[in-house]
Amino acid sequence: MAFWDQAPALIGVVVGAVGSYVAASLTERSRWRRARAERWDAQRFQTYASYANTLKAQIRIAQRIGADRGFEHVTDPLPPEEGLPQLAEAESRRAAEWESVLLVGDAETIGAARTWHEAVWNVELYARGLKDDPEGWAEAVQRVSRARDAFYARARRDLGIAGPPPPPGNWPRAWERAEVD
Repeated sequence: MAFWDQAPALIGVVVGAVGSYVAASLTERSRWRRARAERWDAQRFQTYASYANTLKAQIRIAQRIGADRGFEHVTDPLPPEEGLPQLAEAESRRAAEWESVLLVGDAETIGAARTWHEAVWNVELYARGLKDDPEGWAEAVQRVSRARDAFYARARRDLGIAGPPPPPGNWPRAWERAEVD
């Protein structure tokens, strides 16, 4: 048999091998991209959750110090001499967690996280005794609540979590307002 008689069969084998290689490569590339996206989604979720928990601890310390200074709608007072070192430590933890948010977050979520921690810093001014008006305290804590809600809405969107965000964390709570009225 002449080479030319076998050429179509050889071409068929080569085309089949190349097609098989290309199909396997594309499948493997798609699988790798999907696995990478899942890892980053898990990392972003962990980063956002850790940042939120750290910031929540920081605001709780500031609120407890505020309760000791006489501000309303906060329980479990913490004397400033005990609380201010805890507040400084909480801020250090928040700053460390912030770097992870900057690495894995999208621009909108980073912006919402920044707004949230800046609102917390404002409450800290009351906890540190640098501000002392009760109306300003109430507005500062409400601003923290709104900023927290915005952060969660942005983080959920970035993570691809469907559905509406959690209900807003209005402050003071309805049951607290009823006692005041």
